[in-house]
Amino acid sequence: MFNNRNGAKNDHRMNGYRKPARYSALDLIRHGLSGSDWPRAWHAHDLRRSYDVVIVGGGVHGLATAYYLAKEYGITNVAVLEKGYIGSGGSGRNTAIIRSNYLTPEGVRFYDRSVKLYETLSEDLNFNAMFAQRGHLTLAHSDSSLRTMHWRAEVNKLEGVDSEVIGPDDIKRLVPYMDTSENVRYPMLGALYHPPGGIIRHDAVVWGYARGVDAYGAHIHQNTEVLGIDVAGGRVRGVRTERGDIATRVVVNCTAGWSTLISDMAGVRMPISTFPLQAAVTEPVRPFLDPVIVSGTLHVYVSQTDRGELVFGASVDPFTSYSMRGSLEFVEELAGHVLELMPSLAKMRVLRQWAGLCDMTPDFAPIMGTTPVAGFLIDVGWGTYGFKAGPVAGETIAEIIATGKTPELIATFDLARFAEGRLVGEKGAAAVGH
Repeated sequence: MFNNRNGAKNDHRMNGYRKPARYSALDLIRHGLSGSDWPRAWHAHDLRRSYDVVIVGGGVHGLATAYYLAKEYGITNVAVLEKGYIGSGGSGRNTAIIRSNYLTPEGVRFYDRSVKLYETLSEDLNFNAMFAQRGHLTLAHSDSSLRTMHWRAEVNKLEGVDSEVIGPDDIKRLVPYMDTSENVRYPMLGALYHPPGGIIRHDAVVWGYARGVDAYGAHIHQNTEVLGIDVAGGRVRGVRTERGDIATRVVVNCTAGWSTLISDMAGVRMPISTFPLQAAVTEPVRPFLDPVIVSGTLHVYVSQTDRGELVFGASVDPFTSYSMRGSLEFVEELAGHVLELMPSLAKMRVLRQWAGLCDMTPDFAPIMGTTPVAGFLIDVGWGTYGFKAGPVAGETIAEIIATGKTPELIATFDLARFAEGRLVGEKGAAAVGH
């Protein structure tokens, strides 16, 4: 890996940093009236024959890794390879919910660091990511579910995360349109309320990181599919792409949906199964819903965007597949569950639906860090919760590459835990806990 002699982080001013352009109101008007072309937010480059680091996957995880490699450690001879356009995979298909109210201490600490990074991301990247911390409600419809909420709340508090269990009256105060009466099929006994949670513009996060990566001089290669990974003597030697071969000693797998296929190229097998995850969005209406609403019992979650649309989702489909087509069955079931929570939404029209791919691990926690193949790192297995972890995943993977040491924050997420029986057990807060 890359070790700085004094162990200090590099000053970006020493590394050819090009600060992203800022535009005034007059610049916006001038461009709008003249019809002139805007400068590219990031540049197209010829593919070099060699890079210090090659990152496979141009979503938030891959871009964040490249960004923190450059910003914190001055490692800029980096290529981010994306077979489509950046953000065209899971980063562009998720429902952009951010939270840290997980169940295990390891998970809470990890995601809380990501929330902290998201809170300052717009300032750090000089790009408005539109993070709205409106709160996050996980509903409890049974005694056992309510016990789990109390469990999660206590773990959160021990880790310094703002979470508490509230009753039906407080739920009604936060969401007046919610049916909190007792004369329903699934009465609400309480909820885990997490004020720091909220939503963010996923495309803005991707674009902001891409601008930052480009400003530091690293290369983003869109429409560049990886065809193979060359391994010799137990370590990575290069990457084969449809545009040519690249020599490198470090490859990072930051893909979703195809993570097992990329790892197989390096001879690394992983306990991951891929499932479709569907979502839908309604016509825009006047804002009325502040918190994100989640019901694990009903397998549904809903939030409202800044433009007024309601975004709905559920748990992953009950079968493994690489299909990203929506289904009528999904929309019918989802709409029924949403109406059990908020009957007044009955006349709202669904505009569209879509699906993405989720790589699920046996313990519903990610797989991060080194592998038996030297120089081949993984940041995969994110299930339905990968976008929440983008900044902290990039930060910690960059640290491994730069220092050769695994940060304590992600030590429990290693690949070896499955063979050694050290499962994390995050299903209680990750299965549909968007």
